[in-house]
This record gives sequence, C-alpha cells and structure tokens, in this order.
Amino acid sequence: MLGRFPLIDGHNDLPWALRDRARQHGHNASQVVFDLAAPTGGLHTDLPRLAAGGIGAQFWSVYVPASLAGDGAVTAVLEQIDLARRMIVRYPEAFGIALTADDVEQVFASGRVASLLGAEGGHAIAGSLGVLRTLYALGVRYLTLTHNANVGWADSATDEPRAGGLTGFGQDVVREMQRIGMLVDLSHVAISTMHQTLDVAQAPLIFSHSSARALCDSPRNVPDDVLARLAGNGGVCMVTFVPGFVSQECADWLAGLKAEAARRGLDPRDLSKLFGIKPEWEREHPLPRATLAQVADHIDHVRQVAGVEHVGLGGDFDGTEDVTVGLEDVSTYPALFAELLRRGWTEPDCAALAGGNLLRALRAAEAFAAGAGR
Repeated sequence: MLGRFPLIDGHNDLPWALRDRARQHGHNASQVVFDLAAPTGGLHTDLPRLAAGGIGAQFWSVYVPASLAGDGAVTAVLEQIDLARRMIVRYPEAFGIALTADDVEQVFASGRVASLLGAEGGHAIAGSLGVLRTLYALGVRYLTLTHNANVGWADSATDEPRAGGLTGFGQDVVREMQRIGMLVDLSHVAISTMHQTLDVAQAPLIFSHSSARALCDSPRNVPDDVLARLAGNGGVCMVTFVPGFVSQECADWLAGLKAEAARRGLDPRDLSKLFGIKPEWEREHPLPRATLAQVADHIDHVRQVAGVEHVGLGGDFDGTEDVTVGLEDVSTYPALFAELLRRGWTEPDCAALAGGNLLRALRAAEAFAAGAGR
C-alpha cells in the first residue's frame, strides 16, 4: 500500500543524532561521517529500515538546542542544514532533495525518499526576518516557532509564559513565513501561541510531531479546541510516537523526572541535563511503556475531532531515547497501518494520513505565497 502513495513523516532528528555522535568522538559538524547503508546501533534510522518502513518522504529536522542563542544559534542551524544536505547527496540512490509538493511526488515516483528540511525552534532565526528568509532559500520548509524554551516573541509549551502567546513581532514572523511559503509548525508551543497563530494564519498550519491532549495530558500535545480550529484552517496534526506524549503513565513519569531535575537545580528544559540524570531516576522509578495501539488511539482521536483530512504522522525518531512498543524505529510504520486497517480505516483514509494531507497543506502554502507575490 505504501508503494502506491507516499508516507511523509513530519519529524526525524537523525541530523542532530549524527552531529552528537561526531561530537562524542571529538569531531565537529563538518566532520560527520555518514554510514547509513547498514543497520546502525544506537540510531532509529538507516537506509534498510527506511525502505522496510515504506517511508516515501521525510522532513529531516535541522534542530539546534535552545541553549544556543543569537549568532551561535544561527551558525548551528546553518551547520545542520549543511549536514542534512550532505547526508542527502551522500546517498543519491536513496534520497532526493524536495523543495515543493511536486518535488515530493517526483522523488517518490523515482523510488527514493523525498527529503525536506524543517527547522525546530524560532531561536534559530535570532530575531531576524532576513535569517528566516535565508533558511527558506536554503531549503527549509517549516519552522517550529519554539522548542522547549520561549523565544521572546513566542511562548513555549514547556516554559513560563512571557509573551502571552505571540508578540507583535511573533505575528510578523508568522505572516512572513506564510508570505514566502514556509509552513508554520506549532509543535512545542503554548496553547495561547497556538490560538494566536490560528488567529493570524491565512494558510494551513501544521503540528510536525504532537499528539492529542485529551488522551495524554502533556503540554506538548494539542487540545481539542485547537484541533477543531485546525480543521477550519486546513492544517494537519502529525501524531508523534514519543512515549511521554502517547501514554499518560509515561507523561507522569517524565513530569517526575523534570521535577527531580529542578529539585537538583538543573534546568529541566535542557535535554542533555535531563537525560544525564535519567539512568539514576529510572533505577528507582521503572519506566512505563507506551504501545502502538495507544498511538493508533491518538490518530483516531485527531480524526474524530478534526477530520480525516487533518491528521498525519511525525514519529520523532532519533529525537527521543525512549520508544513506543511496536514503533521502535523507522521500519515499523507498516505495523501501524495494519492496526488502522484492522480498525476499519480504508485505503483512501490511509493515503490521506500517510501524506496526502501534508501535501495538500504544503501546496496551499505554496499557492498562498504565489498569490502574495513573494
């Protein structure tokens, strides 16, 4: 089935995972060695598993941590764009760069993974619309407005509110993104930011890797009133597989870990520090497990609230240490579709979920930009 239409995953952090590995060996971003031709231990993604998973297109995240700011953040995101593009051209038989919805379909038709870029965290533009436009020129097709921390002009879901959602400049960022044809990604942002972005938006928005808050009360998930508004916007919520956003038990466990980090004087938004104390915390507090069926429940819920035209998939592989049982790496997507078919999903439903909805949103963004005379 996934050979007949493209499965487009909204978020994969392999570029940062590769950079992190290089750093552990004393190398910098320009010295990353790409060896994805065989299964690679410690990673969720490589060429054989992408093929087994039926991945037709992938948004590769050009993430940089929120601990970087200003020029340092800009430098890092440019290095990540360079790293991702070098990874793509390193395997021309497996990957093809995609800048438009038409590109996605053409690369998919050639039997390769259409490769798009998404920047995670508005701190990467350092408050500059010029940097934003430059990221678009370099191939970035979505920007997640925040990561785990506020960016000054937009509030994050996992930080203390400062802006009250979007500031005036934050609204300008959203308008400029839509003017040039870049998708606005609301994963990681506060509920107030979601609503205010929907107020401003004239083209479809996405959540590149978020699940349903009604089923798992994590600040990273999307409440029903936002899902209902997303349908009117034409946007897409791409359900993620991260256990802490899928299972309430896992969300509660993660909240406990963050509270422990704060008790020790560590910043729980800093993932490196949070994961540094995780092994010790896990010894005393065994990690609960999320399941593939629970992910399917989130997909069903988004469909019920927003409609089948507004749900997609964003696994967040290589961006999480913990994985959902049955969805351990990029090879496992067919098992998820098998579960949905068992639940009564039709092939047209699956085609919409897999990539049809995202392609529609991307085409609408392109059409809006063309009409705006960018």
